[in-house]
Order: sequence, then C-alpha cells, then structure tokens
Amino acid sequence: MRLFTLLALICLTLPVYAEGFISRLLNKPVPGGVAVIDLGAGETAPSVRYQSKPVLVIKEDQQRWIAIVGVPLSVKPGNQQISVNGNQTLSFQVASKHYREQRITLKNQQQVNPNAANLKRIQRELAEQTHAYQQFSPRQPSNLLFDKPVNGPLSSPFGLRRFFNGEERNPHSGLDFAASRGTPIKAPAAGKVILLGDYFFNGKTVFVDHGQGLISMFCHLSAIDVKLGAELPRGGVVGKVGATGRATGPHLHWNVSLNDARVDPAIFIGAFTP
Repeated sequence: MRLFTLLALICLTLPVYAEGFISRLLNKPVPGGVAVIDLGAGETAPSVRYQSKPVLVIKEDQQRWIAIVGVPLSVKPGNQQISVNGNQTLSFQVASKHYREQRITLKNQQQVNPNAANLKRIQRELAEQTHAYQQFSPRQPSNLLFDKPVNGPLSSPFGLRRFFNGEERNPHSGLDFAASRGTPIKAPAAGKVILLGDYFFNGKTVFVDHGQGLISMFCHLSAIDVKLGAELPRGGVVGKVGATGRATGPHLHWNVSLNDARVDPAIFIGAFTP
C-alpha cells in the first residue's frame, strides 16, 4: 500500500501533455487534411520540413511546440515523416478519406480543352500562383480558428473528383460558398495581400498570407477591394462575390494552403466531416 501511494505521488509530479485547443481543432491527418505533431518543449521553435518544404510551428498553450503540417490530396494513407532541425525524424500516420464526385457541364468548351494561346496564358498564370503558394513569411498567424469569409451555405466541399463535360480534371481544391453577386468577402484571419490577378480559370483572385506558409486564396470575384501589399485585419473586406473565370454562377471559392499543400478549409472553421 505504501509503495502504491509513493508511485501515485510520483505520477502526480510528472508533467502531463494535454492536447490543446489547436490540436483538437486542426488534427485531421487524411489526404487533403492537417496533421498536428507534438515537438516537445524548448526555448526556441524547432525548424520543421515536410516533403522538403518548411512547416508552420507554433507553441500550444505556452507549453509545447507543435508542427501543423498540410497533407496533400495526392498522399496515400500510411506512414509519413517530418524532419526536425535537420537531424531528427518524426513519423505520423495518414488515415484514408473518401471524396465524392462532381460532374459539371460547361457551355464554353475553351474552359474544358483550351487552345494553344489560352494554354500559354494558363501556364503563365499557374506559375504566378504556384510562387504565391510557396511563400513562407516569418510572421506568426494571428489565429488558427478562422471566420467564414462569407455568410453563405457551403455549395461544394473540398476534395471532390471533378468532371467537366465528362472529362476528369484536378480535384476541387477549396470550399465553395453559395452567395449572391456583390456579397462582401472578409479575411478569415489577419494577413498580407501577396498576389492579385484576373485569371483564365480563377477569374479575379486575391492571395492573402496569414504567416508561415498558411495562405488563403479567394477567386471568381466580381471586384477586388484591396491593393497588393495591403495588411488586412481579421474581417477586412477582400472583395466581392462574382462569377468570373470558370464559374457557372456567382459563388466564392476559398482555398487554404499549408506548406504548399491545398487542404480542406472546413478544418479551420470547425466544419470538417471525416
């Protein structure tokens, strides 16, 4: 009995890591999801890379560092690894997730099979947007529980396998919100405007850097209401809902990217479904 009491007292004095709010909110380790990995305590933030790209690291509950890793849709379920400080490897498991199909009919055949001139434009625009997604600023994200950018119902979820006029194209890389033309679009968190464009597929588009590789992209806008380089507060107006680019009607398409991986924005607004 005396030994049992002594052991119980020892256990009570040991530090216990309780999963914090951010871990509970974001840890959805599936293709197109987010993996939250405990890095332990320390004075300075560890340097973390996944698939050779830098990863967002924050301190949770002022106690332990955690890595917040974006998992690309292309990753197969199973074991994955991150590199910590260049000399340590930590593993995490990616679970499976089924994504539905979406079939869309477009009248403009160029938006399904573009000609050579449009392909050249598309490649140039893709390079611009890829560069924006790869930005990794040192700023700490102001918050990780995001606001919805518009007050409208979700019309198309993330990850849908999409078929345009019967031909399969890239999976749906964001969330679509049903909203009327001209509805204000608000920044879900504070950030800096790092790219503006009027693109073949995306139409009028705004990229906002929230910090450390956490980036929002808003597209199909009818109007852009910010300047390049502008600092936006949470709730700051980005632009207005429209139907520019490849869109069948007014709506907002919102992407969230982590370490250059497009992930389900529903995770960040507490609306993720397994």
